[in-house]
Amino acid sequence: MEKEEIIKKISSKKEFSKLREKDIYLAFSHFENRQTSDEEKIKLTRELLHKTFGAFGSQKLLSGRSLEDKPPEWFLRKHLSTRERIDFYPEIYSKIFKHIPKKSEKLSIIDLGSGVNFFSYPYIDKKRSNLSYFVIESIGQFVDLAKIYFRKSNLLGDSIHLSLFELNLLKRLIKKEKSFKIVFLFKVIDSLELLSRDYSKKLLLELTPLVDLFILSLPVESMVKRTKFKAKRYWILNFIKENFWVLDEFKMGSEQFLIFKKINKSL
Repeated sequence: MEKEEIIKKISSKKEFSKLREKDIYLAFSHFENRQTSDEEKIKLTRELLHKTFGAFGSQKLLSGRSLEDKPPEWFLRKHLSTRERIDFYPEIYSKIFKHIPKKSEKLSIIDLGSGVNFFSYPYIDKKRSNLSYFVIESIGQFVDLAKIYFRKSNLLGDSIHLSLFELNLLKRLIKKEKSFKIVFLFKVIDSLELLSRDYSKKLLLELTPLVDLFILSLPVESMVKRTKFKAKRYWILNFIKENFWVLDEFKMGSEQFLIFKKINKSL
């Protein structure tokens, strides 16, 4: 089969039908030159994509059925990543917003690899009427859900169908926003590394200087087995501390959060 035909075959599965092609090509590149059949390459690529994008989400969220009548909490409980965070959202956002000037005329949250985290909007300080929320997501079904939610709830926000590996497009979008910019990158590092080793470092180096505040989270225990991870991810923790100004670091539930920004070299 031609490469384009293989990619089309991979994405014919509903789970990957609205995934950005950039991510599918990147996953396929891990097996493209392997001495095996095209069918096996398709199988291996789908397994990697599932591990990267689909392992923690409910199939109900990707089914295409109308879910407009469901409340935000229903969605948060259907995705493992947000389900374990749901009891901690008020405290998490309280800690984050302590580092945001109250007099900021306009705030923009840019949620990278959001999944369904945008449904946590009700937990954000209600006094922040000047807030816009932007979802950057490779899974098209989540992009569609975000658009419906923002429109239905009359919230300032938008969702953009984009891979986090489409770095130039991502930078262009961020630069366009003229506001106090806050980036969320919640439990996405491991997925990025599955597709491209050390890409997380490049992403942080390229994006952090463009924004005012960067919030990153890492899992500290398995979401399914509830066991502590042996890997402490010192490589990314040390990298952040060596290259950026860390304002806060805390553990909440089964997640470790870091709040940081670019180092002001003029100081």
